[in-house]
Order: sequence, then structure tokens, then C-alpha cells
Amino acid sequence: MRRATIRSELDDAHVIARAIRPDNTDEMSTRVERPDGATDASSDNADAPADAGEDSATVVTEIERETTGGLRTNVDDYVVNVDVATRVAQHAKRHTNTQS
Repeated sequence: MRRATIRSELDDAHVIARAIRPDNTDEMSTRVERPDGATDASSDNADAPADAGEDSATVVTEIERETTGGLRTNVDDYVVNVDVATRVAQHAKRHTNTQS
């Protein structure tokens, strides 16, 4: 079994985790580690702080695959998904901050 753990320190970490979660397969798990050391095991955690999307935190995703090629493909897809979700969140924040 091949494994990878990807840690991404991001603004809006809860938003990003929720955005990428639908792409997770059964062999993937995503959690958010907050700066205070707490961990939200589910990116859909209803107990996440109201301002959780605005604080920097770490999105941690663990991926497991049978083959190195399968792991590489999954990691590549995951990194692209995080990049797109981050760009969309940044754009939305800029747009929201310019509205009266």
C-alpha cells in the first residue's frame, strides 16, 4: 500500500476542506488542524468556529493507494483541486470585501 500525507496551511481552511471533500474517495481523508491545536476530523464539522473560514489553519489530507502510479495521479488531482478551491475562495473574498 502506498500512502501520502499532504499538509496545506491556508487561509479559509474550512472553506477549502469543504470544497475539496466531494472529490475524496474512500481511500482519502481530510481534516482541518486549527492553530490552537484542535482538529476538525470532518471538513463539514458543524462545530467549527463561526469565523473558522477566515483564520489560517492547516488542511491535512491522507491518501492511500495500491500502486505508486495511482497515488501519484490522486495526489496530482488533489493539488489541482486545492489550487482551484483556494483561487475561488480568494476571488470570493475580494469580491465580498468590495461590496458595500
